[in-house]
Amino acid sequence: MCGRISLSLRVYIFVIMAFVMMPTAYAQQEDVERKRGDFDLGRATEILANMMRELEGGFVDEISADVLLQAAARGMLIASDPYTEYLSEESMEAFEMMTTGRYGGVGSLIRKKGDYVIFAQPYKGSPSDVAGIKIGDKILSIGGEDMRGATTADVSSRLRGEAKTDVEVVVERNIDSSIDTLTLRRQRITVPSVNYYGMLHSGIGYISHNDFIEGSYDEMRRAVEVLMQGDSLKGLVLDYRTNGGGVMQEAVDIASLFVPRGEQIVSIMGRDSSSLHHYTTRHAPIAQDIPVVVLVGGASASASEILAGALQDLDRAVVMGSRTYGKGLVQGTRYLGYNTYLKYTTAKYYIPSGRCIQSRNYAAMRSDGAATNVPDSLITEFATRGGRRVYDGGGIVPDVKIEPTYVSGFTVALYAQGYIEDWADIYMRTHHSDNIDVESFTISDADYADFCHFIEDKEVVYESESRKALKTLESALKKELYDENVGEVMESLKSLIHDDKMSNLETYRKDIIDAINADIILRYAYNSGVLQHAAANDEVVAQAVALLLNREEYQRILREQHLDMH
Repeated sequence: MCGRISLSLRVYIFVIMAFVMMPTAYAQQEDVERKRGDFDLGRATEILANMMRELEGGFVDEISADVLLQAAARGMLIASDPYTEYLSEESMEAFEMMTTGRYGGVGSLIRKKGDYVIFAQPYKGSPSDVAGIKIGDKILSIGGEDMRGATTADVSSRLRGEAKTDVEVVVERNIDSSIDTLTLRRQRITVPSVNYYGMLHSGIGYISHNDFIEGSYDEMRRAVEVLMQGDSLKGLVLDYRTNGGGVMQEAVDIASLFVPRGEQIVSIMGRDSSSLHHYTTRHAPIAQDIPVVVLVGGASASASEILAGALQDLDRAVVMGSRTYGKGLVQGTRYLGYNTYLKYTTAKYYIPSGRCIQSRNYAAMRSDGAATNVPDSLITEFATRGGRRVYDGGGIVPDVKIEPTYVSGFTVALYAQGYIEDWADIYMRTHHSDNIDVESFTISDADYADFCHFIEDKEVVYESESRKALKTLESALKKELYDENVGEVMESLKSLIHDDKMSNLETYRKDIIDAINADIILRYAYNSGVLQHAAANDEVVAQAVALLLNREEYQRILREQHLDMH
């Protein structure tokens, strides 16, 4: 009928018009939201600048603009996550060291001992090592300036500098107390990423990989190539138990040693899918057919989780140990001006199965002040390439679980307070010319008795977990007005806890001897010797070797063993 439109036709036209107008409506909405966001940011920036200006100029005590900036930065970072940092001009050197493993200096760790700073670990082949400096040598002066009372930061700033420049250091030798004046030529120091690699037994290779910095792939490739010489390599143990991560691309490149070129290892995505980016292997593999066991633990995080998780998802390696840390976040840096940077979380990463192993919900922290673990109700099941069950939301769960072992708190206290290193300094004065077998070395019973005698008059700041728990219980009972009978029970419990210094020296004898052995081996054979000794005496490494030699069980795990949620 002319001039009128049927109901069905009107509905059809309405639907068509809605689809035509939808992009325009969405664009208008996005434009409104963008303008609102720009206004909110501009308003906040103006208020913050005004606040800083008022405090800098009118607060009763003088406050510099730099101090206010640092405080404001810390406040903003609280609203993000623990991985977001403001990098001031002063902190950029440390950041460069963290990402590249390189700095200009003489190549040694240092520590405070009494009134002076001493050399704690000269790196093999560094200027300090070439000059004959040993662990325990005391730094008396640098460049003619007396170092008595100097802090480690003071000494470090004087030892570091541009490569190919000289620094004069006067040292007192730990071995014989002689005084030497040394001229050290600073170099561009590169801290190795792969601290030790070698053959264990029965054709099984071992690599200890410390962190992911620029050049880690090259170091790992060299290590694998050396271990493969002679066609005797039957399996490989990759140790990532203390690797806290680093540069993501290095993890992708290291994966390419073991899987085909073009294999997707990790994907990252920011706020929306438009930021999705895939990272694939770009090098041809050199060890594609060699069985691999990857060792992980609670300190394995970030890039080490990408590598371990990718090899697990691709059914390329058996992961052994305990659950990893669970850091599924990616950080980037942006220049802020005046040689300052913002390092902040830009994306989450996803390993080949599609899972993100991030274990902490920092969005919850921003809303109520407390980060929480991902609840079981939100954990999702995924599958490896061969169909094995794996899960997201809580780190990498190993294929072969091994309960972690912990060093006693008393041993940690002895080391942290310098007593183990101090006694090792004394030990070396009479044993510096000894020849030791790195893998089997241990101090004697007489040596340990001497260490205990050394500790007798030392104050060890330590309180056992049992005594802490007992104090908490006693405090709670007092608040609840317990009667005398309960008090008698408490006194009885206290008498049962033997955590005095000399008792602990016997209780934790094995832990303490292991720590002493490591410190002494360090003086003979550098950090690589310590790791060689550890690998030869490590029960977890022994289990990894046994699995690699049991080819049937190794293949069974990769073919059919599903993982638990926890």
